[in-house]
This record gives sequence, C-alpha cells and structure tokens, in this order.
Amino acid sequence: MPNIRPVSDLRNHFAEITKEAQLSGEPVFLTKNGVGSIVVMSMESYEQNRYDSMVYDKLREAELQAASTTERRSHAEVMAKAHELLDRAEDRKRA
Repeated sequence: MPNIRPVSDLRNHFAEITKEAQLSGEPVFLTKNGVGSIVVMSMESYEQNRYDSMVYDKLREAELQAASTTERRSHAEVMAKAHELLDRAEDRKRA
C-alpha cells in the first residue's frame, strides 16, 4: 500500500517521513490539496531505480538492435570483445 501524506507533514514530521522512506525502501508520496505533489525516497532507492532504468533501457536497445539484423554472436565472442574493451579502458586509465 503506498504511503501517502499531505505535504504539510514535512513541517512537523520531516524526521518521521525520512525514516519511513529509508527503512521501507519505498517512496513516500506527498499531496497538496489532495493532489500528488512530490515524492520522498531514500538515496539508496533512488540510485537503485536509476540503475534499473539504465539497465532496462540498454536491454531494450539491444532487443531493437537484434530485431534489425540477422547477425548473431556467440557468448565467447561477446565476452572476448567486452574484455578487449575493458583492457583498453584500463590502459587509457593508466596512461
């Protein structure tokens, strides 16, 4: 069940709201005049949501790319290319 509170609770219950968001890992939805206004969430939840979104975007991009071609690569080929790119990046980092 979503945690919904009036935005006015921020004045007197800020610590309670932040504690709820941090302990539950779920957002707290704040309303103004009965209408959604802002969302409070822990930094950890925010970062996880950003990461998840980035991963899903990359997967969607890969699916679209795969649908546009018949070219396929084996797992070994993909991993070899990934290691090559990582090694190059590491070399540039050292330079």
